[in-house]
Amino acid sequence: MSDDEQRWVEAARRGDRNAFRHLVEAHARPLFALASRITRDAALAEDAVQEALLNAYRHLADFDGRSAFGTWLHRITLNAALEQLRRRGRFETDAAEGGADEDFLAHCADEQASPRRRAEGDAIRAAIAAELTRMSALERSAFVLRHVEGHSLEHIAQSLSLSVSASKQAIFRAVRKLRGALQPLR
Repeated sequence: MSDDEQRWVEAARRGDRNAFRHLVEAHARPLFALASRITRDAALAEDAVQEALLNAYRHLADFDGRSAFGTWLHRITLNAALEQLRRRGRFETDAAEGGADEDFLAHCADEQASPRRRAEGDAIRAAIAAELTRMSALERSAFVLRHVEGHSLEHIAQSLSLSVSASKQAIFRAVRKLRGALQPLR
């Protein structure tokens, strides 16, 4: 945690709303990106981030500093995103379509590629997006945290309230599903 962030946290604990605003501005975009990848719905992601930030503000005194403030917010946001899915009855099966994952899949396209290569890339992106939609929220969350955000298995286990072994299994299932979806494109 940076010195500025530490000062903002301490000031926010004392009731300084401007300090909390600085914390929100510093973390809102990555929190929204995470929530979008989990919920695959911009409105649900916005609700999750708002809920997470409100919970963080209410429970600022509970932040013990053992982890970075951003990590603490990340966990609260992940839980809020999963709760949004549960509330909508979409935890295990969500029928949402769309581009929450487009941002991280878009880098797969090479602007200078031949039309054939671009078409192949489009087919791969479409298959990945479709398979991510079919995954359970738990599998998608574990996959995104590991392979998109690059978190450790321990962090993923803690964030999803699972054992490390259960986290590995969720990631394995997600990767196996993606491989199966991409197999016909080989």
